[in-house]
Amino acid sequence: MNLNLNGKRILVTGGTKGVGQAVVKLFSEQGARVLTSARQPSSELPDEMFVTADLSTLEGCDALVAATRQRLGGVDVIVHVLGGSSAPGGGFAALDDEQWQRELALNLLPAVRLDRALLPDMLQRKEGAILHVTSIQSRLPLPESTTAYAAAKAALSTYSKSLSKEVSPKGVRVVRVSPGWIETEASVALAQRLADQAGTDYEGGKRMVMDAIGGIPLGRPSTPMEVAQLIAFLASPYASSITGSEFVIDGGTVPTAW
Repeated sequence: MNLNLNGKRILVTGGTKGVGQAVVKLFSEQGARVLTSARQPSSELPDEMFVTADLSTLEGCDALVAATRQRLGGVDVIVHVLGGSSAPGGGFAALDDEQWQRELALNLLPAVRLDRALLPDMLQRKEGAILHVTSIQSRLPLPESTTAYAAAKAALSTYSKSLSKEVSPKGVRVVRVSPGWIETEASVALAQRLADQAGTDYEGGKRMVMDAIGGIPLGRPSTPMEVAQLIAFLASPYASSITGSEFVIDGGTVPTAW
C-alpha cells in the first residue's frame, strides 16, 4: 500500500533493532528520507541515514538535532521508538535513585528534548506528526521487574497527551502507539533463557512470558513489522484526522477498555 510518504523527512529514534529497525525499513521502502540513531555504530545503514548518539544524555540529543537539521533540513515526522529497561528484578526495593534516573533518562527525556528542539519548525509550517511509542505496561506493570520502566512510559504517555492538546490546533498531530509483548531479538533471548532454565523448548519459554503478562488471547506476540505498519499508517496522510489517541497493539492482552 502506498502511504504517500515519498520524500517525507522522518526521524526515528532507536532504529537499528526491533521495532525501530522495522520502522526505518518500512519508511525507506515508502520513499521517505529517514534518519535514525543508536548508541553503537551501525554497519547495516548508510552513513547518511545514521547518527551515533546516546539519547539518554542531553549531549546526544543535541547531536541528533544538529544532524537532523543539517541532513534533512528539518522533519515532517518524528517517531520516538527508543526505550527499554536495565533495572534489576526484586521489586521496589531494588530500585535506587540511579535506577530511577536511568529509566527516565531513556524512556521519557529523549522524546521531551527532541520534540522541544524540532517541534517549533513544524509549528511554523503548521503541519507534521509526532509518534510516541509507549507500552501497555504503563497500565499493566510487572512489579517484580518493570516498575520504573512502566512509570517512565506512563509519564511519556501523559506528556504526549498534553502535547497533543497544545499543538494539534496548530497543525501538528501527536499520537501514541502502545505495544504489548513484541517478538524482538531481546524477547526471543528472554524466552529462550526461560526455556533453558525450565528444561523446555522455545515455545514453552514464550508461553511462560505470555503467562507472566496475563496472557495474549491472540496466542502469540506481535512482530516488529506489525507494529511498524501501524506506526507508518498513523504517520501517513491517511490518518490526518487522528491526534491525541493511543493505539494498543497487544494481541488482546489488556483485558479492559483502554
